[in-house]
Amino acid sequence: MPKQITIIGTGYVGLTTGACMAYLGHQVVCIDTNVEKIAELKSGICPIYEKGLPELLSMGLETERLSFSATADLDLLQNEFIFLCLPTPQAEDGRAELAAIYEVAESVKSSLSSKAIVVNKSTVPVGTSKVLSEIIGREDVEVVSNPEFLREGSAIEDFLKPDRIIIGADAMEASDRVAELYSNLESPIIQVDCASAETVKYATNSFLAMKVSFVNALAAVCELVGADIDSVAKGLGTDNRVGSKFLQPGPGWGGSCFPKDMQALVKLASDSGYKFELLEAVVDANAQQFERIAEKVKKAVGKPLRGVHVAVLGLTFKAGTDDVRNSPAIAVSQLLLELGAQLNFYDPLVKSLPKGLSDGIVYDSAESAVANTEVIVILTEWPEFRDLDWVKFQRIAKEPKIVDARNLLDPRSLRDIGFDYTSLGRK
Repeated sequence: MPKQITIIGTGYVGLTTGACMAYLGHQVVCIDTNVEKIAELKSGICPIYEKGLPELLSMGLETERLSFSATADLDLLQNEFIFLCLPTPQAEDGRAELAAIYEVAESVKSSLSSKAIVVNKSTVPVGTSKVLSEIIGREDVEVVSNPEFLREGSAIEDFLKPDRIIIGADAMEASDRVAELYSNLESPIIQVDCASAETVKYATNSFLAMKVSFVNALAAVCELVGADIDSVAKGLGTDNRVGSKFLQPGPGWGGSCFPKDMQALVKLASDSGYKFELLEAVVDANAQQFERIAEKVKKAVGKPLRGVHVAVLGLTFKAGTDDVRNSPAIAVSQLLLELGAQLNFYDPLVKSLPKGLSDGIVYDSAESAVANTEVIVILTEWPEFRDLDWVKFQRIAKEPKIVDARNLLDPRSLRDIGFDYTSLGRK
C-alpha cells in the first residue's frame, strides 16, 4: 500500500531515496532550503551525476508521485514518514558533525503528526537516534535508524536490489511499518535495535576500507616476492569467506563516506574507552599508499620530479561519478605537486580543478593532456581509458611511460607498442 513520505535533504542520499521510493509507488515530497536546486529539480534537472537517476526523477515527476519544495510547510510534515537525509561531515576532531540533523529535528518536532515515524538515513554515531528522540520529545513519534549503503555510480541498483535492508528501532511496531515501505523488494530485511543499526553502517564502510588497504599492501608484497597480484586476488576472492569485491589494488580509498566513517568509528571507540588500533593502522596505511604511488611515478621517470610534465588521467575518487571529495587521485596529485611536477589533468566529468590543485591544468581530452609529457599516471578506473589511442599516445608523449595505479590496462599490449609500463603488484 502506497505511503506518504517526506524527505528532508536532497543531497546524494536524499534524492536517490526520494526517486526510488516514488518508483516503488509511494507519494514522496523532497524538501531542501536550496531554492535554486529545488527549482532545477522541479524542472526535471538532476543536479548530480548518477546512472539511472535522471530517468527515475523524470518518471516520478510525470506520475506526480515525486515533488519538491523549498519550504517545510505544515502539511508536508504531516506525512506518516519523515526521512532525514542530511549531511554529517567530519569535524576537526574526527567526530561526525551533527548540527544539521539536530537543528532539523528541533524545527519540525511540533509539526509532526501523531504516530509519525522519523527515519534517519544520515550516517551518524551510535546513540544519535536516542538523542533525536529526546530532542523531539514526543511519545507519539518514533525514531528509526535506516542506514543507506549506496555506492556512487550504482546507487539506483543498490537501493532497488540491496544485499539487505537494515532497520533499527526500539519498538517493533515502528520497525514493521518502515519495513512495509520496502515490501516490493525481494531483499532480506534485518530488524535490529537503533544502536546496532547505527553501528552496522560504520562497520561496513570501515571493513571495506580495511579490505582495500589489505590488497594494496598485498600488491606491494607481490612486487617484492615476484608474485602476481591479479592471480593472488583471484585465488583469494574465490574463497566465499572472503569474496572478490574490493580486492582490486589502487591508489587508496577515498570518497565522501570511507574517510569520515573510519575516523568517526575510531573516535567513537576512543570516546567509549577502546583504542581501535586496527582501524588507526588502516588509516595510516591508506596515507602510505598515496606516497607509494607518488614514489612509483618518481621511479618511472628516473629523476627528481621538479619541472617534469606529468599527465594525470582521472580526478574522481572512482569511475561512474563526478565526485572528487577525498579522492585518492587528488591526494596523489598533491604529493606530485609538492615534488615539483607540472600536472596536466583529464577526467571525463571534471572540467575545473578542485581545491588544492590550482597549479595544474585541466584539458578537455586525454590526448591534449598527454602531449609532450614525460609520464602518464592513471588514477581513476574510467573504462574509456582502456580504449584510448595508446599507439598515438606513445608517439605524442615526450617519454612513453605509464604508471597505471588502477591496473586498468594490459601490460603486454602497452609494452608491445613501446611503453615503459608500471602497475601495482603485477609481474
